[in-house]
Amino acid sequence: MLCLAHMKSSEIRQRFLKFFEKRGHAVIPSSPLVPENDPTTLFTGSGMQPMVPYLLGESHPLGTRIADSQKSFRTVDIDEVGDNRHTTFFEMLGNWSLGDYFKKEQIEWMFQFLTEEIKIDPNKLYVTAFMGDDKNSIPKDIESAGLWKKLFAQRGIEAKEIEIGSEENGYQVGMQGGRIFFYDAKKNWWSRAGVPEKMPAGEPGGPDSEMFYEFTDVPHDEKFGKFCHPNCDCGRFLEIGNNVFMEYKKNSDGTFSKLPKNNVDFGGGLERLVMAATNCPDIIRVNYQPIIEYIESACGKKYGEKSDETRAFRIIADHMKASVFLIADGVIPSNADQGYYVRRLLRRAVRFSDFLDIDKSILSEVVDSIALMYKDSYPEVYAKSSSIKNIIAEEENRFRETLSKGLKEFEKGTDAFTLFSSYGFPLELTLELAKEKGLNIDIDEFKKEFKKHQDLSRSGAEKKFKGGLADTSEMSVKYHTATHLLHQALHDVLGEGIMQKGSNITPERLRFDFSHGAKMTGDEIKKVEYIVNQKIKENLPVNKIVLPTAEAEKTGARHFFGEKYGDQVSVYYIGKDIQSAYAKEFCGGPHVENIGNLGTFKIQKEEAVSQGVRRIKAVLQ
Repeated sequence: MLCLAHMKSSEIRQRFLKFFEKRGHAVIPSSPLVPENDPTTLFTGSGMQPMVPYLLGESHPLGTRIADSQKSFRTVDIDEVGDNRHTTFFEMLGNWSLGDYFKKEQIEWMFQFLTEEIKIDPNKLYVTAFMGDDKNSIPKDIESAGLWKKLFAQRGIEAKEIEIGSEENGYQVGMQGGRIFFYDAKKNWWSRAGVPEKMPAGEPGGPDSEMFYEFTDVPHDEKFGKFCHPNCDCGRFLEIGNNVFMEYKKNSDGTFSKLPKNNVDFGGGLERLVMAATNCPDIIRVNYQPIIEYIESACGKKYGEKSDETRAFRIIADHMKASVFLIADGVIPSNADQGYYVRRLLRRAVRFSDFLDIDKSILSEVVDSIALMYKDSYPEVYAKSSSIKNIIAEEENRFRETLSKGLKEFEKGTDAFTLFSSYGFPLELTLELAKEKGLNIDIDEFKKEFKKHQDLSRSGAEKKFKGGLADTSEMSVKYHTATHLLHQALHDVLGEGIMQKGSNITPERLRFDFSHGAKMTGDEIKKVEYIVNQKIKENLPVNKIVLPTAEAEKTGARHFFGEKYGDQVSVYYIGKDIQSAYAKEFCGGPHVENIGNLGTFKIQKEEAVSQGVRRIKAVLQ
């Protein structure tokens, strides 16, 4: 397929933000890829995630109209990368109305942005809407459908409405000449819990209306179903955005009622919008070109010529970009938590660089291409590119040592899963070696063992990260407040050289990561505990003030240096006034009103996380 004139992601990002800025939206910077004080997830996986507190009713310091481009990372897509549309790292364009405008404005603006700002042919646009839920007395979203119908008519396009229902039924009935398609709650209802039946009392949710682009030159693949429809996975249709209309809440008796204020939550994949704007069904070709060009120069092969090599190009391009952004946000390769995924990404990239015959130890040089791509949008990546290259080069060298050990175990006849789980030996490599030696590998047995491994890991993660974005239980709030005291006490004892590297809160404990070059002594740990407990005894109040960012920085409030912040920020301080406060930080809350009832602070463990990073686990007794 011939792609249209290239419209870069940077141009679409800028046009989107300018478009909504002109319509009264405050443009905020992207949040980090590692969520702060969110025990439910390892990574920021959507543009909506950092906005949940405000969608649930907390006032945003910048008002009721917000827009941004949020960098995101999803672990579930790692094994899908290699086709023409899956990536692990992406940006999500978003705009929100927090009790302000609603369906009419949102749908009209989105149609205008798509067809006028980035010049998408309206004849290739299709939309979906919620068909209603009789069991829960939630009506069909005829308002959204009517608004879309009117907008298409203005362009001389008849927008026939088709009621499909389930995704499975779509494969049986097909398009039927439709332009607007009604699907059930599994496809066109949004809540954090999923479909209405799974929502707990008090949870908000609502219908959504998705937008799809049709690649008319891509034929339907019947292996996905008999007929094509907008939610088909064959690649002919690409979802490019979703308008969530949060207008309901679930009552304690299981019924639904309207929220006092309606919210709009739009999310649109930036890279997917580039695909639509350029009529190119290959997400890698239009969003990773500088990386592809580097790989081509490094291996002497051309992207798109051979299917197996093209898959390798795509995996390297995606995994390297994701790794660069994760490392820039402070995630170091390791065997646990976020670091495990960086290690997994880099090791897969190394394996596929070997497949393309790229010289050893030069994979890290692709960092320069990525840093230049995002120099203006994410200058922190460019500023940290040298250290990122060193981390990646070190990880590649470490993995090659692992491969050497794994090869020896393979020669001994060690089974495929043990090679994978104990030696980090990829299954693809085991299969290649077995083929060379005429050996058979029991892939079904490997998959069985791998499934057990995944289930155990998932169970551990659910226990470790239990809670929720709305987890404002008393203990979670206490622990969140205690991290502020701990942070300042560490500065008091260890000096101003330390920096916060992350934290994790559950109702059972707090976890705090910070930069420090040595193991804390027993005396230092006791001093930190003593300071925190003395402050708790002082019964100090906790206050909040919203200030312009420049003024907030002048107060001495602690924050992540190099991190982008909006024009205004919330500063929480522990003390009677902000100037004399014991601890003060840029933070979104929540906190207790007074620290006198926190209890007794006790450090349970101090340990290394990675080179130069320490971790404290503590409880309130």
